[in-house]
Amino acid sequence: MKHGKVILVGAGPGDPGLLTIKGRKALQEAQVVIYDRLVSPEILALVPEDAERINVGKEADHHPVPQDQINELLLQKALEGKYVVRLKGGDPFLFGRGGEELELLSRHGVDFQEIPGITSAIAAPACAGIPVTHRDFCSSVHIITGHQRAGKPLHIHFPALVQTEGTLIFLMGVGSLPGICQGLLEAGMDPDMPAATVERGTRPDQRVTLATVATLPQVASQHQVRSPATIIVGRVCSLSEDFNWFDRLPLKGKTVIVTRPKNRAGTISDRLRAMGARVAEFPCIETRPLPDQEAMDAALAHMEDYSYLVFTSAAGVKTAMEHLFSTGRDVRALGSIRLAAIGPGTDAELRRYGLCADLIPTIHDGAHLGALLCDACPRGRVLILRAQWGSEALTEALTSRGIPFDDVHCYETHYTARQAEEIRALLTPDTIIAFTSASTVRGFVGAMGDVNHLHLRAACIGQQTAAEAQKHGFSTVTASSATIDALIDCIGGM
Repeated sequence: MKHGKVILVGAGPGDPGLLTIKGRKALQEAQVVIYDRLVSPEILALVPEDAERINVGKEADHHPVPQDQINELLLQKALEGKYVVRLKGGDPFLFGRGGEELELLSRHGVDFQEIPGITSAIAAPACAGIPVTHRDFCSSVHIITGHQRAGKPLHIHFPALVQTEGTLIFLMGVGSLPGICQGLLEAGMDPDMPAATVERGTRPDQRVTLATVATLPQVASQHQVRSPATIIVGRVCSLSEDFNWFDRLPLKGKTVIVTRPKNRAGTISDRLRAMGARVAEFPCIETRPLPDQEAMDAALAHMEDYSYLVFTSAAGVKTAMEHLFSTGRDVRALGSIRLAAIGPGTDAELRRYGLCADLIPTIHDGAHLGALLCDACPRGRVLILRAQWGSEALTEALTSRGIPFDDVHCYETHYTARQAEEIRALLTPDTIIAFTSASTVRGFVGAMGDVNHLHLRAACIGQQTAAEAQKHGFSTVTASSATIDALIDCIGGM
């Protein structure tokens, strides 16, 4: 029997942008993913939908699945011939027991690899404005586990650490913080030595607590510091007040739910995260090509009959282009047809295929697109390729002016309630829901049920989207134009 393979992947400290390219590739190829509690939901969202997910939920002093059973599980799945990813927070070989997990695999001849991850020992201080080394302050950095077994003293050589005069980083040490600081003081450390804790480092809800080694236990208790947190002791901590760039990000502290389809959520989500927002992706709609494309084939075979080809969404462009490619054709099949797009996003999708729109209305909705077409094409025939249930405003505008058209449906929109429970837990009056179409509003409400009583806020990409949101009790703010840039600006002002 051919064995599978096990890849130990370091998921990093939490920010999905800090997952390595190699780690991401391994994750996207996985058949089985065995993961810990500290792996962020954004990284788990990268797991293929058909992959088996196994949560072994390890956290301090609570291991629902003991380590020896995790080791056996890895072996079992590999012996089934599976491509297994063992996904661990931080770096698997830094207090992550990754070496223990490989021992059993090695004895049974199972292939394995280890993909390092960015450790919170470096990343958390960095996002708190604390460089772990600085020529004017220290020449070394030391990483120590603060974990202690129940009922046993800390096994740390405090005098040696103090003598290094370097930066000290303690991981998994929140429960041992009083003992750590007391040990350093008894070993001769200056009580006024700067010290800090960084909770949930690199994540949008990161919190930094500054003190001294003498006062840190009391200050941490007053601020109710909780795990996961990184403890830093050293003179470099004094730089945090000037260097803490993370807490100055413009969207720090804001929670935004992005409702775009999964294959289109990346751009806005990544940009919001880069600005400090906590982003939860809730792709409550998905688009699928209609199984019967005879009408589109017939229209594409007679492009000479049309003056304009009209797209009302990026999904329509993608569906049409992929259908051409799947049938052995390319954009040359469109001939010299002129193109109309409802807005910049649809035009951007056209440009991905080497095309660009000849017409884009100033106000990005069906009524204004129809009026623009009537002026530009008073006697020609128009071909519309769009969703099965498109807005009637476009066709009504054409009909009112006697413009002939073929309204061809090439894809359909499906609503989905996956992840609904996780998203429902985030809904507060401070949460911002980002809607990029009226259908995303309907999909969100369909998944959540009646949301009128929640007094939710919505950032909407256009007037039609805002009108749909208002029907369901959302307090809306509308972007100045139907672009992702304008929508992000809108969110920033809420």
